[in-house]
Amino acid sequence: MHTDMLVIGGGLAGLAVAAALHADGRDVLLLEARERLGGRVLSLPHATSNGTAAFDLGPAWFWPGQERMEALVTRLGLTVFEQFATGDLIYEDDAGRVQRGRGHASMVGSLRIAGGMARLTAGLAAGLPQAVVKTAHRVTRLMRADNGLHATCAADGVEKTIAAQRIVLAVPPRLAAASIDMSDVVSTSARRAMAAIPTWMAGHAKIVAAYERPFWREVGLSGDAMSRRGPLVEIHDASPAAGGPYALFGFVGVPAQRRTDAAALRAASIEQLGRMFGPDGAHPTEVFAKDWAFDSYVATADDLAPLMHHPVYGLPTTLDTLCDGRLHLASTEVAATFGGYLEGALEAADSCVSRLRWSSHT
Repeated sequence: MHTDMLVIGGGLAGLAVAAALHADGRDVLLLEARERLGGRVLSLPHATSNGTAAFDLGPAWFWPGQERMEALVTRLGLTVFEQFATGDLIYEDDAGRVQRGRGHASMVGSLRIAGGMARLTAGLAAGLPQAVVKTAHRVTRLMRADNGLHATCAADGVEKTIAAQRIVLAVPPRLAAASIDMSDVVSTSARRAMAAIPTWMAGHAKIVAAYERPFWREVGLSGDAMSRRGPLVEIHDASPAAGGPYALFGFVGVPAQRRTDAAALRAASIEQLGRMFGPDGAHPTEVFAKDWAFDSYVATADDLAPLMHHPVYGLPTTLDTLCDGRLHLASTEVAATFGGYLEGALEAADSCVSRLRWSSHT
């Protein structure tokens, strides 16, 4: 199999790169290791008698002024609504004492997409011919070849080799360094630089609890809560823009190394919701959970240590030109301005496509 441009990774950045190259009329092929597209964008649909929603277990927000996200949402015709933030915030101290009315909703003004963030990736994928996108194709090795590169991938137990003029790594650099043998195309120092870039969200875990009614709103609460006891350290309203099913979601504050009992973590989270929001909080109709630290398509062993601050992202100069300009990086971790965000994924994709267009004419 041969292609001009090979994109490895079917998350937001990879799909954006593939969509732009396809629009340019380029011969492009996208490989995704999972059986689904979206990468860290994951929206789970949930239907009940009072409505249908899609709960985001990956990124859930973007913000006004993020121009690429705004443009993509408009182009795909998606509906945007503001994060619900009307009402009091509640706070739980480390002794379990719950106080009401402390501070302001931390995500006020942030924006969500009706139907979940996966509408973004689904919209981009819908614009690509079926033959361009291959899921369940896990790339294991990159090698130099005459006038290009070869990528070895595993699909349905069969090893395939794909020849490409240029390759885009649209996966977290640390993950690529750990899971793909690139010793023939990338220097040891460059691979170390890739491994040193923390993967955004890799240590996170998220729990969503669905309910028949928004009982917290009925008593003047926004759904925003902070806790020093946990296991959920930050909680928000995850309900759709109108109607149900209603939901609260929380970020787990327990370090990844200690999150070994998923059932116990889920039970403790439900108990906490009852402790903080009252008896109704302890009786969700459904609970959804995603621990990204134990997703082998996202995290490596180096990602288990919790991030204490937002990393300083961007494309290091040592990774600017790889394999004589035939290998390019495009993930949110290499975005100079919005690294770590959805906007950063699109920023990295734009930068990568610009480099590919330039290199194709030199």
